[in-house]
Amino acid sequence: MEKKELRARSKFLSYLLRHKPETLQLTMDPQGWVTIDEIIDKSEHPITRSQIEEIVVSNSKQRFAISADGKKIRANQGHSIPIDLGLPECRPPEMLFHGTAASNIEAIRTEGLTRQNRHHVHLSSDAQTARQVGMRHGKPVVLVVEAGQMHASGHVFLLSENGVWLCDQVPPLFLRP
Repeated sequence: MEKKELRARSKFLSYLLRHKPETLQLTMDPQGWVTIDEIIDKSEHPITRSQIEEIVVSNSKQRFAISADGKKIRANQGHSIPIDLGLPECRPPEMLFHGTAASNIEAIRTEGLTRQNRHHVHLSSDAQTARQVGMRHGKPVVLVVEAGQMHASGHVFLLSENGVWLCDQVPPLFLRP
């Protein structure tokens, strides 16, 4: 599959599996799994199992996971629909990073980082990844999150299968420029 088509299909899979499974009337279980065959059968644009597997393997952000039996697919994080990914609580590193646009900084300094329409705030373990995320939204700014202190204060952290750190919020007290 050519790169442009691969990217378009990957975005559509993200849309379905993270936000709108009802677009194709997909049957999603509470953990976010959908059978690959159902996606193939209901998709308006022909897609094959091998194309779906190529999307999963080639996605640099590892946004998707295929079940151990190879029959189902789900998004690893970023859902705006109710999903229980079944991720265990984890102790985070001392520092994590969050990329955003410069235009958001004033509100973040007042409110902290909030999950907005998602289930969690997404944090990166390295500044470069956070910078790339911030670039998608405008002039990028990378914030340092004092995750170790947050955790010691009782905040819960989860680690998605693709290495994205998740939490409910980051109060301004734990943010540094």
